Amino acid sequence: MRLGLHALGIGTGAESAVIHAVAIAAEQSGFATLWAGEHVVMVDDAASHYPYADDGKIAVPADADWIDPMIGLSFAAAATTTIGIATGVLLLPEHNPVIVAKQAASLDKLSGGRFSLGIGIGWSREEFDAIGVPFERRAARTADYVAAMRAIWCDDIASYAGEFANFENIRVNPKPRERAIPILCGGNTDAALRRVAQWGDGWYGFNLRDVDDVAAKVATLHRLCREAGRDPADVRVAVALRQPDPADKGRLAELGVGELVLVASPPDDPAQAGDWVAELATDWQ
Repeated sequence: MRLGLHALGIGTGAESAVIHAVAIAAEQSGFATLWAGEHVVMVDDAASHYPYADDGKIAVPADADWIDPMIGLSFAAAATTTIGIATGVLLLPEHNPVIVAKQAASLDKLSGGRFSLGIGIGWSREEFDAIGVPFERRAARTADYVAAMRAIWCDDIASYAGEFANFENIRVNPKPRERAIPILCGGNTDAALRRVAQWGDGWYGFNLRDVDDVAAKVATLHRLCREAGRDPADVRVAVALRQPDPADKGRLAELGVGELVLVASPPDDPAQAGDWVAELATDWQ
């Protein structure tokens, strides 16, 4: 089972020198993937329920630096040569899909095919309101955008006619290295897992309570994949636990988890980042 690191883009992980140091150390220490998440907008007193905490509140302070993940990951990619990079997650319905398709293909090209696009439908109505995108039907908008982006990546001259995305005979270059970028769906609900089964390349389960929680979610995902006519083994599974324990590795691997993602904040001193990453890796070897 691979080990990922979700440590870039927020707070101390939003500093260029720290991104550079963490990325290099993670590659040298054998991490498989560097992950970075997204929020365009934060508010001080959100009424929206954060779905990844029991109290419904996001732990990140509203005034924390939060780097755009595409830009932050480009810094990480430039500092490395082999480690994967992934958004975990980009809130796709808040963006123009043609622009995201170009940004993602550009990052994939410049990184040598190392990019995976983790996406989510979003949970903060305040964020959608600030951007001017309807909060309602954001799941349908996301599915439409994914289909539109795949048309752009696959076809030299692309056309797409959907409910939320429409274009005809356009060229968007560069193309991804493999004419496709893996799309991983975030979210831990049955509806999110159904999106994975229906059109996703993988699932990024975030802040899951424990291994039993992972087991229940994976069982649901496998059932939904079979109902959709897909082999569950073809779906990439990455998970992050609230309190991961190295003793859990064996059972997670048996469940079909391909990557365990450690979520942590790096030190603010870049000179300490290498030892910090190496210690994390040693704990999980």
